[in-house]
Amino acid sequence: MRYAERIRELREDKDYNQTYVAKAIHVAQTTYSDYEKGKLRMPIECIVELARFYDVNMDFIIGVSDEKREFPKK
Repeated sequence: MRYAERIRELREDKDYNQTYVAKAIHVAQTTYSDYEKGKLRMPIECIVELARFYDVNMDFIIGVSDEKREFPKK
C-alpha cells in the first residue's frame, strides 16, 4: 500500500506524532497506526481529511502522483 508510506512520510516531515494526526482526522491513535502499517485500509473520508490537514492533493497521498499540489479550495 503506497499510501501507508506516504502518510508516514508526511507526518514525519512535519514532526507530528501519530496521536496528533489521529485527533486531527477523528480516529484513534491505534487505528491511525494501523493505517501507517498497512494493516487497515484507510476510508476515503480519512484520506480527504489528511489531504486537507496536510494541504496536499489526494493523488499524492494515495501514490498516483509524486507531485505535491495544494488541496483544492472551494
